[in-house]
Amino acid sequence: MATTHLKNEMREKSDRSNRDSGDRMDKDGDDRGRRGGGNFHRKKVCRFCSDQDFVLDYKDVRMMQSFVTEHGKIVPRRISGNCALHQRQLTTAIKRARNLALVGYVSMGT
Repeated sequence: MATTHLKNEMREKSDRSNRDSGDRMDKDGDDRGRRGGGNFHRKKVCRFCSDQDFVLDYKDVRMMQSFVTEHGKIVPRRISGNCALHQRQLTTAIKRARNLALVGYVSMGT
């Protein structure tokens, strides 16, 4: 009776360890069995490089607002997905628009 109890206990422990190992890879090396798939990140593509008609202009206020947070900060490159060249041009354009009061330095709220 005691041996069957120990066998059942060991089987439950192995089942628990198999269930809890969600961050481990499968036998073939991929993590398809994971719940949620939290580590998949699609590479962001620069809007200005992909669409040649999308012109970066400091007078286009609507386009500038999508790259400025509600607190008035310029969205960083790693979040917006812009390439380095276009991020620099975008930053210059936003600063010019701010200087002409087309885009605010801060939001209107508190």
